[in-house]
Amino acid sequence: MRKNRFDILKSSSGVALATFCSRILGLVRAMLEAWVLGGGALATAWELALMAPNLCRRILGEGALAQALIPLLTHTEAKRDTATMRRQLGVVFCVLGVLLALIVVVVSGGAILLRPWITTDYGRMAMTLIPVVMPYAFFICLIGIIGAFLNTRRIFFLPALGALAFNVFLIAVLYGAYYFRCADGARLLEALGFAVLLSGAVQLALMVFLLWRSRCMPLFDRGLRGEVGVLRDLWRLVLPGLIGASAIQVSFLVDRTLAAFLGPYAVPALNYTERIVYVPLGVFATALSAVLLADMSRAAAHEQFAELLDDMNLGLRYVFFLCLPLAVFFIVFREEILRLLFLRGSFTETNLKETGWAMMFYSLGIPTFCATKIILPAFYARKDMATPLKMSLIAISCNVVLNLLLMFPMRQGGIALATVMSSLINNSLLLLALRRSGLELHWLPVVKAFLKTSVASLLAVSVYFAYHWLQMRLAVGWLPKDLLPLVFCGSVFALVYLLLNYLFKSEELPELLGTFRRRKRPKEVPAGH
Repeated sequence: MRKNRFDILKSSSGVALATFCSRILGLVRAMLEAWVLGGGALATAWELALMAPNLCRRILGEGALAQALIPLLTHTEAKRDTATMRRQLGVVFCVLGVLLALIVVVVSGGAILLRPWITTDYGRMAMTLIPVVMPYAFFICLIGIIGAFLNTRRIFFLPALGALAFNVFLIAVLYGAYYFRCADGARLLEALGFAVLLSGAVQLALMVFLLWRSRCMPLFDRGLRGEVGVLRDLWRLVLPGLIGASAIQVSFLVDRTLAAFLGPYAVPALNYTERIVYVPLGVFATALSAVLLADMSRAAAHEQFAELLDDMNLGLRYVFFLCLPLAVFFIVFREEILRLLFLRGSFTETNLKETGWAMMFYSLGIPTFCATKIILPAFYARKDMATPLKMSLIAISCNVVLNLLLMFPMRQGGIALATVMSSLINNSLLLLALRRSGLELHWLPVVKAFLKTSVASLLAVSVYFAYHWLQMRLAVGWLPKDLLPLVFCGSVFALVYLLLNYLFKSEELPELLGTFRRRKRPKEVPAGH
């Protein structure tokens, strides 16, 4: 294994661990929100109030701006010097800070002006809460930019760990409200809003400290004016990403609007399914993608395209090795997972069946969704933002057509399947565009990884046949009846899967274990082997 592969796996494993903790806390937060806020006006007001800062985070914090900034600053440092790169970062901070402050003022003021005209209870509560939570957009967008920059310095774990603050603060407030049986909905929402602001301030303080410790604080000296041109280059790179992100949000709204025509169960079924299915996307794919984008950007800046392709090859192999067995496990054990997590209170057996139907099809897309995160950095690292935009617009159009064709015969399962199929179309178009640009991926290791992991996953999941037998024998009165059988089956599934990969002599298993047990970097071998 090349030393670069070792570095990528080691860095991404740290990010994955931090992200896993954050996702688990996020799932706990979602459960407490369901218990405390319910499914009525309070929950709706809370979700509506968070939409604006979350949209800013996706577009300006973790989305197109961060993806464009990494290759731009990496190329500047490679072609010029570190001081110039720090000045460019200072220019971006100044302009982004002013823009975010303006957005916060406009959105908060608009909510205050609109509140008297809103007739619904949840609408008025949301308009009251928006001025409280909207400053979080200022914090989280700067946090996203700093985190992306720190990734270029090979600092991954601590920036990812900072995301825990959001869930920790909200869980504390929600648990307190649940324990003390808080009945004042307005005060509860206000407390949650201030918890969001406090979490943002803590995260930003951590990021600034990491920036200072890495000796890469932005420079605000006399040479700052000479680097204003970076804004033109950044805008040229960001614009396609902004259009693409907006199109994805429109596609999401179209999905949910069409689902609303299918009855009262379709929209919640899709939402609950996404909460579970997107856990591996956030843990494995997002962590690996963050590391790959920084490494690919360095390779592209030095025109080392063989290394860039080798990084992508590594990412795709591990998508299949880590995500394909999870997809199989989620499909087979979907009802048991949903019963353990959500079957209480207002979540009934009918909700479970409807959600399980959507989860079966969404789970099919786990490897596909994760593969997208691995393929896109190959374009962003070369500052090619237009090609992913074109392909995503084609895929979104296909998604709408497939929704209309599949939603009525398959209900919410059809909408989930349409999302998976459109993601597969997007990936295929991206790979074809990459090949036409002269970058040919070495497919043999990827195909071998897919075949071995498919066979190992299907054989390992046979443990399901013992589930109901275990359910009767592992019952403990004070524990949910599905907890111990599901933990036992999951553990056996993982052990059998790893054992089969060992017998199949899969390349990924010794590579992954090597990142934990080796202190010295392994010797470099040719790319593609």
